[in-house]
Amino acid sequence: MKKTTMVPEDDDDDEVVIIVGAGPSGLATAGSLTRLSIPYVILEREDCFASLWKKYSYDRLHFHLRKQFCELPHMSFPSSFPQYIPKSLFLQYLNDYVSHFQIRPVYRRTVESASYDGASRRWRVKAKISSSCNNNNNNNDKDNINIEEYSGRFLVVATGETADPFVPEIKGLDGFPGSVIHSTQFKSGKEFRKKKVLVVGSGNSGMEIALDLTNHAAKASILARSPVHFLSRGMVYLALILLKHLPCKMVDSVLVMLSKLVYGDLTKYGIERPTEGPFYMKVKYGKYPIIDVGTYEKIKTGEIQVLPAEIENIKDNVVLLKNGMSYQFDAIVFCTGFKRSTHSWLEGDDYLLNDDGIPKPSYPNHWRGRKNLYCVGLSRRGFYGAKEDAQNIADNIKLIISRVKNGYK
Repeated sequence: MKKTTMVPEDDDDDEVVIIVGAGPSGLATAGSLTRLSIPYVILEREDCFASLWKKYSYDRLHFHLRKQFCELPHMSFPSSFPQYIPKSLFLQYLNDYVSHFQIRPVYRRTVESASYDGASRRWRVKAKISSSCNNNNNNNDKDNINIEEYSGRFLVVATGETADPFVPEIKGLDGFPGSVIHSTQFKSGKEFRKKKVLVVGSGNSGMEIALDLTNHAAKASILARSPVHFLSRGMVYLALILLKHLPCKMVDSVLVMLSKLVYGDLTKYGIERPTEGPFYMKVKYGKYPIIDVGTYEKIKTGEIQVLPAEIENIKDNVVLLKNGMSYQFDAIVFCTGFKRSTHSWLEGDDYLLNDDGIPKPSYPNHWRGRKNLYCVGLSRRGFYGAKEDAQNIADNIKLIISRVKNGYK
C-alpha cells in the first residue's frame, strides 16, 4: 500500500525553495539562501550529506586544484589547510559549513517526481522515504511505500555530475571469478596486494587508483580506450590564472606545449594525445585532463601497464581485448564514470536539462530554466562553477521574491 504524506505548508510557502541533493552543490545553495534569509528544504536520498565524499571515494583522494578554487560560497578554507586539500580536511570543512549555516537536510528521501503546477505556480515534489540508504527493499517495504509531497515556488536540481555509478555491459563479466567493483567501492590498494588488477577507464580516478594499487604492491594495468591530456598541478594552476586574461584556445596551446616538454612522447607508452585542447574538451564534453600526481612515472618505468584497446569479452579470469591480446586478472576496477537520472523524475522541462542531466543553455546562462527551475554544479566547472551557480540562484530568487512583494509578477 502506498502511503502519501503532505508536508505541512508554512505561511511563507510561496517563497520556499526545494533543493534536490545535499552534496557540495546543494550545500552551497543552502548556504547562499540562508545568507539571504530565504527558506528552503533540502532532500537527500542518502543518510548523510556529501555522501560521495564520505562513503564512496578512495582514501588517498586529494583536490587536484588549489584550495582557493574549491571553496563553497561565503566561507573560506582555514589558512592552516594545505594548498591541495585531502578528503579528510574537506569533510571537516563541510561539517563546519553545515554547522555554520545550520543546514538540516531531510535524509533518505528519493525524489520520484517533480512537476510544475501552473494553477498554483508551485513545484510539487514527491519523495519516497527509504528505510535504508542502499534501497534494499524487503517484502514489507514493497507493501508499505511511504511518499512525502513537498510544495515550493522554486526548484533547484543539485544532484551533481556524479549521481549514479556506471558499469558498461561486457560479455562474460558475470562469470569473472575475481572481485569486480566500481571506483566508488574502492578504498585502498592494500586490499589488492600482490594481485593483478585491471583498471577500466583512464580518467583521473582510474590513473590515481592505478597508482595507489602499484604503491601497495599490486600489479596494475589500465585500459586507455581514448586519448587523454597529461598535465601537472602547476600547469593547471597556471591555466586557471591565464584563463582570466586570455582565450581558452590560447591557454590550451600553452598547456599542450608544456605537456609535451614535461611528459614527452606518450604514444610509446600506449597513450594518445587528443587533437582538441584540454580545457576546450573539459567544457564541451566534460572530459577532464589527467592531473598527474605520480602515475606517469609508474607508467614510464613499466610498473603500470597501459592497454590501449577495448574489451572484446571475458572468459573466466581472462580478458580478451579487441586488438587480439589477452590477459589474466584477479580483480577489475571500473572507473567508468556516472550517469545522471534527473530525466526519470523531472517532468515538464524541455528547456534547461538534456536527457543526460546536463544543461542545454550554454555557460554562463546554464543555471536558470523556466518556471523557477534552476540547476547547480552541472556546468562542468567544478567547485568554482558550483559556487557561482549557487550565488546566482540565491540572488535571482531574492529578486523574484522582492518583485512579488512589491506587486510585480
